[in-house]
Amino acid sequence: MRGKNATERVPADAGGIARAARILNEGGLVAVPTETVYGLAARADSAAAVGRIYAAKGRPSFNPLIVHVRGIAAAQRLAEFDATSTALAERYWPGPLTLVCPLRGDAGLAPAVTAGLPTVALRQPAHPAMAALLDAVEFPLAAPSANRSGFVSPTSADHVLATLDGRIDLVLDGGDCAQGLESTIIAVRTDGRIETLRAGPIAVPGAAPLGATLGVEAPGQTLSHYAPGKPVRLEAVAREEGEYLIGFGRTAGDCNLSDRGDLVEAASRLYACLHLGAKAPQPRIAVAAVPGEGLGLAINDRLRRAATPA
Repeated sequence: MRGKNATERVPADAGGIARAARILNEGGLVAVPTETVYGLAARADSAAAVGRIYAAKGRPSFNPLIVHVRGIAAAQRLAEFDATSTALAERYWPGPLTLVCPLRGDAGLAPAVTAGLPTVALRQPAHPAMAALLDAVEFPLAAPSANRSGFVSPTSADHVLATLDGRIDLVLDGGDCAQGLESTIIAVRTDGRIETLRAGPIAVPGAAPLGATLGVEAPGQTLSHYAPGKPVRLEAVAREEGEYLIGFGRTAGDCNLSDRGDLVEAASRLYACLHLGAKAPQPRIAVAAVPGEGLGLAINDRLRRAATPA
């Protein structure tokens, strides 16, 4: 039974989807599972609803939001899609790729969604719960990660409630997220160039490497992010006194990203291990070295930001 100020938690089944759709129609906030992390959804065409996202998360107003859509046609009603954007969407959607494209003048999105930028970040998620929710409403959904701003991203309903209980209306509980790492974000420039703004599960051939651009153009670009609330030491080979050790491969720890050294498994367990470290009695966290190749680029990007003081 919920307390007076607690957030409602329901299964991500047909009944839960219908309940979530009603809440969103009324301008409420719903945490929804995706294949990457849980997102905090609100209708993207309502300034009041989007404002509730920023308030619930404590998110800085300069940090834009990703808008989730049903598919390419819906995305083209919000942004200018050239041949490059269309080809990327056709290849990778639905899936963990976000495209940053020029905003259409008639998009009808709440201004806070784009944080005043002339571009908008768009994604078609693959998770059946989020896909069903998008089919159940008549508007796109703004949905950043469902956690307080700057903290570790959530890959389970428990993680969502750890920082947002009582601050949002509903959590659709769809179990653990399969990929556990936020989407790759690609900017499509007007001259046809593509640049990586945030590394993620998908490596897009021909995209300029991470760090090639300046300023905040998309979520997850602030230097300090994904923080567990404790100092984090990277590339640890052994535990030092007062540390909770997150291992990888042959470096064992209190929690292991992957004892097999599998980067896909490590990505799926990254935030779960950081959450465990945040709750552990040790005052500091140490993380074993993770290879800086393939999916390891995205994992190390998140770890560097987690280790950067706010």
